[in-house]
Amino acid sequence: MKEYKLESLIYYTKVTLDKEHIIKASTKDIQEKLDEYARDGYRLVSTDATDFGFAVYFYLYFEKDI
Repeated sequence: MKEYKLESLIYYTKVTLDKEHIIKASTKDIQEKLDEYARDGYRLVSTDATDFGFAVYFYLYFEKDI
């Protein structure tokens, strides 16, 4: 049997000349989530991202055997 978890992360655009500011901010946070779930025995099985207005939503799907 498997246990599943979904982690949602939201990043908002801001006025800046750095067009990659969301990638820079999200990379560190996403890596921390990957490490956190891996410590608990989960593995990343899928990802998704979407934008809506001034926000970018990242979805991380994890599973582990129980």
